[in-house]
Amino acid sequence: MKITEKIANKLNILLEKNYDAEAGYIAAKENITDSHLKNFFNERATNRYDFGHEIKEEIRSFGEEPNKGTSIKGDAHRVWMNLKSTFSKNNEEAILEEAIRGERKALEDYNEILEDKDIPQSTKEILEKHRDKVQLSLRQVVHNAENRANHQNSG
Repeated sequence: MKITEKIANKLNILLEKNYDAEAGYIAAKENITDSHLKNFFNERATNRYDFGHEIKEEIRSFGEEPNKGTSIKGDAHRVWMNLKSTFSKNNEEAILEEAIRGERKALEDYNEILEDKDIPQSTKEILEKHRDKVQLSLRQVVHNAENRANHQNSG
């Protein structure tokens, strides 16, 4: 397997996970009423959409073909998330918990690929930019969850 093919395969896995995250954030936005959180989740979905396009272009630059859609695992997770939010007393809290878990996993995924010494500099720069935005998003979602918890405890 050529190095470019190996890197493209890793990027395709990451691309699929970004598709999953985008769809998950859209589902989260549809399952809450708080306008601040709706905006937050909409911004995250837009980020992941943009990440996907950048990753697709990078895969194409290697002469490889990008994946087309979400994963079965991601689809199943969204169904579970929808069920959990439907039956949870505080669905916004449950959705925030899932967002935290998802962003932590995304950080792991980006860091794992960035450890590969064969990654070209252009790819590394794209992935580092994405990872930094995911890290910021994680801090924001943790902050939102903490604010909700503090608000509920004081109310």
